[in-house]
Amino acid sequence: MAQLEGSDTSALATARERFLCAEDVPSGEVRDSILKSWRRSRSLRVAADHIELPYIKDPEHDTPLTRSAGPILRRLQDQLNDLPVSVILTDPNGVVLDRRTDDASLQRYLDRVQLAPGFSYAEEYVGTNGIGTALEGLQPAAVFGHEHYAESLDTLGCAGVPIRHPTSGQMLGLLDLTCWRKEAGPLLMTLAKATAKDIEQELTSQLGQRELSLFTEYLRACRRGHGLVFALDNDLVVTNEHTREVLSAQDQDALLAKAAEAMSHREHVTIDVDLPSGGKARMSCTPVASAAGPAGGVIRAKLIRKAELPNVSIDHGPMLPGVVGSGGLWLHACQEISNHRSAGEWLLVEGEPGVGKHAVIKAVHARHCPTEPYTVIDFAEHDNDDSEWPHRVRRSLMDGEGTLELRRIDALPTEYRPGLGRELAAASAGATPWVVATARSGRERLGQDLLRHFPSSVTVPPLRHHIDDLDELVPFLLLQLSKDTRLMCARSTIQLLMRSSWPGNITQLRKVLHKVMLHRRSGTVQPDDLPPECRSVTRRVLTPLESMERDAIVQGLLDAEGNKTTTARALGLSRATIYRKIREYGIDVPY
Repeated sequence: MAQLEGSDTSALATARERFLCAEDVPSGEVRDSILKSWRRSRSLRVAADHIELPYIKDPEHDTPLTRSAGPILRRLQDQLNDLPVSVILTDPNGVVLDRRTDDASLQRYLDRVQLAPGFSYAEEYVGTNGIGTALEGLQPAAVFGHEHYAESLDTLGCAGVPIRHPTSGQMLGLLDLTCWRKEAGPLLMTLAKATAKDIEQELTSQLGQRELSLFTEYLRACRRGHGLVFALDNDLVVTNEHTREVLSAQDQDALLAKAAEAMSHREHVTIDVDLPSGGKARMSCTPVASAAGPAGGVIRAKLIRKAELPNVSIDHGPMLPGVVGSGGLWLHACQEISNHRSAGEWLLVEGEPGVGKHAVIKAVHARHCPTEPYTVIDFAEHDNDDSEWPHRVRRSLMDGEGTLELRRIDALPTEYRPGLGRELAAASAGATPWVVATARSGRERLGQDLLRHFPSSVTVPPLRHHIDDLDELVPFLLLQLSKDTRLMCARSTIQLLMRSSWPGNITQLRKVLHKVMLHRRSGTVQPDDLPPECRSVTRRVLTPLESMERDAIVQGLLDAEGNKTTTARALGLSRATIYRKIREYGIDVPY
């Protein structure tokens, strides 16, 4: 390769030295793109006198990118076998996945500066370089000699070109060519761009092979019967006409979410899925393979319980007071609890924390016997070592009227449960109030001493299983919190709230709306008014420390208009860490 004239002169070395000494660099002495990268490197406090990089022991090597790039890199290596050029492939975070060169001297030098598999050459770690600067700028970048920020790289020239997904445009990684600076020339970037283009074309070809394999298996499944059939891949979802006719969009989404989770294990599984409409489906997930690698999977499903949409009204009277919602599972639970109250049958109401068990029981009591006593004994709030709760249970049972709610009965220590069981057994022979207990899901945890007094149970569904009820719940809760109707919620805000899985259920939703009201007491709640937790989707309740970290990242992304590098810098995190945390917390900021 011809030498790149004028790109690595003593003037450039002097300009770099002045910059590192915090002196002004006159315009024109350094390319604008390089000077901007130097400034980013300095703000990130990258060391210029030595290289110290993070190392990933086992980076992901079996990806569409590595499978597509492998043959192309081997072919290019054969073509360059008499030249001191290294062909390098990285992931989107700059971690080197593959490095090829036949020049022993160059290979030893690259080892010394850690430009080797497992090490990240992101700009935040090593400063200005062909890999990190191209990834940071989201476009090709060439860096020669003293343009490098780190002193030990000034004998090298490199050209990096991002590689993108052929349909989504997502950056999958980067192709870099590195050689001695004296050998570097314009041809280096030309060759890098051509190679990156070849890899993207191969990705397109392999994507076609995977989609063809997936579609072939999908058609085969459709021909075998008239059940519910899906085909699912990272960028593709296909459903048969029967599925679209039988399932609502919400039920389809629920099945797809479960299927995507099951398919991640790449093995055949059969699972039962409770649907938001109240129905239940048995789903069989089969992975599909192709010559180009994994190709998603085909899902066959059948309904084993049809959707139930009972009316919560009692004898066609008014709805239960103090509760709202029209989702199938929610309505079914309300109706069942009311039916047991009508029959006077003692009942165990189960469900995740915050789903509204107490609210429904209170509403059923208000509907059936509003003038009679309503006693609540919360075992999570009592000091179970004192004698107050046994006395209150005994007194309420002796009254013989109204409702006795044994709230969070599973919080009662095991050694006290036989005593409660004896109180219940002694009272059951005579007239008693309606006794209803609440607990987290899992009857077996209560033990037979208590379970035998509650022959039936009803499960109140989590909010994520009747998420459309947010249309009614949000205005209802805002009215409860504000005591008037001045505060409304924009449709875009409701839609953003619906994207959350709400691991804390209605209780978490109420807390979110309370936070909103601390700074907005009238008008319309817009998406920007929501706290940071509404920008993430998690399947579990976070610890206080995790919540603080998530909120800080969300706020940082909002302040930086979605720029992850700026956010990482502001929070003192590495770019790799910020990406991992965003995935871990399911953060989604629309920029």
